[in-house]
Order: sequence, then C-alpha cells, then structure tokens
Amino acid sequence: MRAFFNKRKKLTAALLLLITAAGIFAFNENDKYFQIAKNLDIFAAFYRELNTYYVDDLPPEKVMRKGIEAMLEETDPFTDFVSEENLDDLKFMATGKYGGVGASINTNGEWTSITDVYEGSPMDKAGVKPGDIIVSMDGKSTKNVAQEDVSRQLKGAAGTPLDMVFRNPVTGAETSKKIIRDEINVKAVSYAGILKNDIGYIKMTQFTENSGVMVRRAVEQLKQSNPALKGMILDLRGNPGGLLDEAVVVSNIFVDKNKLIVSTRGKVKNWDRNYETSDQPVDVHLPLAVLTNHSSASASEIVAGSIQDLDRGLVIGQRSYGKGLVQTTRQLPYNTKLKVTTAKYYTPSGRCIQAIDYSHRNDDGSVDYVPDSLRKSFTTTGGRAVKDGGGIEPDAKVEPTYISQVAITLLRKQFIFDYATSYYYSHPRIAAAATFALTDSEFSDFERYLDNKDYSYKTRSEEALDSFKSTAKKEKYYDAVAKELETLEAKMKHDKKQDLLKNKEEIKRLLEEEIVNRYYLQKGRIIKSLEWDNEVNTAADILHSQAKYKQLLAAAK
Repeated sequence: MRAFFNKRKKLTAALLLLITAAGIFAFNENDKYFQIAKNLDIFAAFYRELNTYYVDDLPPEKVMRKGIEAMLEETDPFTDFVSEENLDDLKFMATGKYGGVGASINTNGEWTSITDVYEGSPMDKAGVKPGDIIVSMDGKSTKNVAQEDVSRQLKGAAGTPLDMVFRNPVTGAETSKKIIRDEINVKAVSYAGILKNDIGYIKMTQFTENSGVMVRRAVEQLKQSNPALKGMILDLRGNPGGLLDEAVVVSNIFVDKNKLIVSTRGKVKNWDRNYETSDQPVDVHLPLAVLTNHSSASASEIVAGSIQDLDRGLVIGQRSYGKGLVQTTRQLPYNTKLKVTTAKYYTPSGRCIQAIDYSHRNDDGSVDYVPDSLRKSFTTTGGRAVKDGGGIEPDAKVEPTYISQVAITLLRKQFIFDYATSYYYSHPRIAAAATFALTDSEFSDFERYLDNKDYSYKTRSEEALDSFKSTAKKEKYYDAVAKELETLEAKMKHDKKQDLLKNKEEIKRLLEEEIVNRYYLQKGRIIKSLEWDNEVNTAADILHSQAKYKQLLAAAK
C-alpha cells in the first residue's frame, strides 16, 4: 500500500462541508456543536489569511493533508482518510481481489526478483518461476527501480497487457513474455487438509467477501472425505481480520443457529446491533481448536472469542492482538472516503477485548495498554472465567517458536532463497511436499555454497553486551570492568560455522520449505511447514485426547 494510506490522513472536503452547514444551526457557547462550528470558522479564516499573505506559495493539497493528519493524531490508528488513488487498496481489504499478475516480488540490490507465484495466476500460466529476475517492463529497464514502483506497474486492470523481460537467475538467459493482467483473488483459505490421518486443518488468511462460504465448503469437504475425523483445527495465526459479517458466518459453521456471536455499541445508538448465527451449522460436536498469535486481530478475535465464550472449542497458541474496534467507511467528496471507528464490539460473554485505550492519552500524547489490574472477569456459557482487554487469552498457551540469529541472517540476505533457486534448476523433480527432505550431503553442499559469502551477524548476547558496554561508558564504570568485559567478549565470540551446524535442523527446514515452494507453490510450503509446527502439533495432540480436551474446556470454573 502507498505511504499515504499507511500514514494517517483525513479529508478536507469534509471540513468545507461542515463549514457551509454550520450557519443553519443556532448554538450557545456551551454547546459542543457550537464549539465545532466556531473552530471550523477560525480554521477556514486562518487558512485563507495564511494562503493570501504568506511570502511563498503553499501547495493547498499538501497543507490540508497535514492538517488532516494532525487531526487524526487524536484518534486511533484504524481511523483513516482514503484518497482516490488508494481506493483499490481499500477494495482489496474488503474483497481480497485486485488487478495484477499474481506474484510477490523482492528488490535486492539493483534488481527485483519474483519470490512467489500464485497458482493459476497470469504469471503461473506464463511459466514464470520464483527466482526469475525482472529485467524490464513495457520496454523500460527495472534496474535500480524501487520495489514499490515495480509493484505499482505490475498492477492494472484485468485484460491489460504487460510486456516483460525476465532473466534466468542461473543461466542468465533472457526471455520476453507478454503477461495479460487478470483479476487476482487472494484466497481466504490458503490450505485445507488432513493431519495425522484424522485431524482436519484449515489455514485462513483473511476475512474478505465470501470467505465464510470458503471455510464452510472446506469443512464439508474434509468431513465428507474423512468420516472418521477426530477434530478440526482452524488456523487464524497472522490473520489480521476483515469483515465482521464474515466472522459471524465462520463462527456459524461450528455454532448452532440463533446464537449471539458479537454485538457492537458506539456513539450512534441506532447503529448498535447484535449479530446472531442465521444458518444451520456444519458440525456442533466435532472437537475444535482455534489457533491464534499476537497477529490474530479483529474478525479473527471475534471468531476465537465466540468459540471460547460459547465453550464450543479451545483457543490454542498465544494471546491475540487485542483489537476490539469496528470501522465503517463514509463517502466523501471527490471520490474519497473516511474509514472511521464507529463502535466497540463485544463477545457473547459481554467482554470487549480492546487492548489499548485510545480515549485516554498521556500528556505527551501516548497511549497505554489496559493494565491487568483493570481487566474485568466474565464467564463463558459453561462457567469458565475469561477477561476483557488485552485480546483473547488462549485456553492452552504454546510459546512461540523463534528462529536463530544465523537463520535470520541467511533469510535476510537471501542465501536460502538463492540456494533454493539453484537447487530447482539442477533437480527436475522432487518427492511430494510432505515427504521431501534434504540429505546430509545436500546440506553439506549448502555449507559449501556459503563459503566466501558474508553472513556475519551479532548474536543477541553480543548485542546485549554492546549495550552494557555503552551504558558503562556513559556512567563511567567501564574502566573498572574493562578487562572482565574483554574476557567475556572473547568467550562469547561466535563461530559462524559452528552456529550453522548447531542450528542445522532449523536451517534444513527453512531450506526444504523454500525448495518445496519452487515445485508446489504456496500450498506446498504450508504442507511442509506443518511437519514441525509446534502449535499445530500441540492442537492435534489435544484433539486426539478426549480427556485432555474436556479437561481444558472445564478449566477455571
């Protein structure tokens, strides 16, 4: 998305609209609306005088945008001004659709490469592969062109052509291709399959139009093809949310008809609403686990919160993001929109899980998380204790998996990506995604590939020691402990080769995922990653144990 959309903005025309309307009302000095009209008059007069007499020309749009941004500093980060050029971004958030070529890119140095190709997309149909380097588009070189600019040119109306030249990353051969842009529909369900022969698994990435129908269809197909299912995992990790209505539809798949899922309450009381399930569910008895992490937000939290409050299943993983606010879009002049927070939402138990209180600001303008001491307790249908504020707490907490510093460096510098590309062109085919594995000799080949490549880095311990040394120098303690620090630094100094071997299994897994992605695209990557996914394996183990599942559902009564 563009920088304007990422920053906070609001609309000038709305101000002018209010100014013209202000004169038809009668206010008294203590009336809030009089204060609004009064200050809008002052604002208009101020801008008129500034624009007339300031020594240099002031660009009207730029000045007004800054005024809008300043006003938005008093709101939450979800309230925003959407300019005409960013309407497509807003549409994509609601529909999951955009006009383009169906690929992800990354700029590293002078050139931009393809990192992922969406199955069935124009790029996929044209035979473009991850690792291919974009040399030119419509006759213009992409050398040293910013990634954002390359991305913008790849997008466009469905049916429009784009002449591209690609360079093979291994042979250097260049190939011209005519790509016909199409409507790209980013699937809300990126994968659905069976784990350990009897546990259904569905990965949901967003709540866009008809995403609930896609999840329902996936659940029905998994049940039909596997009548002996012992449980279902709905993976909402990293899902930022989306449409509230779709969250209700998804919950309805597992919750009986006419059950309250979420309610909204805001300043405009006529807009307050209770959202209940309206259809027959697919299954209300199959053991259910909903996976969350700190990036699960909004609609994801509505689903997780309703499943938890109604004791329909377990939430497993980490505490969710804590976004209990609802946004509505309002039409503004000149084909622009205001996306504004209009309400808070409440789960069936009556709790709002909003983690940050934007209505109360510190003297410096900052905002704070709701402290644990102010979080109120509520009860689920079965009598379990749950709390508001701070997101959805999991019923079974699983610590997140962190990758090593050496692995982070290899990913950041694209050595894993580049090796996978080289591997693809020297291996015409590999085993199925679930069974593919690198041999020890192939990992040794990767080690040789890294010879003479710079993947230097500092461990977290070294960074902490550097910070301590800096503080000690400022506080004038350094000279007294200098020798001890030097000894400690020498002991901590890491060996890159040893770090590589120490984290061999982790790095092998990352290599296997990237290699599988070359042959089986995103679906293959997900299948391979599930093999060592700690949260998924924990959820599957709980669903396999009826006693453990029931014990967690009955906890904290």
